[in-house]
Amino acid sequence: MEMLIFVFVMAAFLGMELISKVPSQLHTPLMSGTNAISGITMVGALAVTAVAVTLKFADFNSSLATVLGFIAVVLATINVVGGYLVTDRMLGMFRKKGGQSK
Repeated sequence: MEMLIFVFVMAAFLGMELISKVPSQLHTPLMSGTNAISGITMVGALAVTAVAVTLKFADFNSSLATVLGFIAVVLATINVVGGYLVTDRMLGMFRKKGGQSK
């Protein structure tokens, strides 16, 4: 268990360090590129929640897994929708305004 916590903490610090080194001009294109990864996260969260819900045991662990799975689905959905909204806004900057030519 301690090893899992260590890996999680190291991944969080590494992620923060990597993101802080990315120039601001690249944040939006990188976000649009990671929407696919967020979609995979959502599929994984749905799979984990489905397994937790189908468990026929009424113990604490299955209830905890169901709640954590639901939270994971909600957060992954917010991440995917937000990523696509930012991508759409970024692409809107490149559209022509109301039929005006350059």
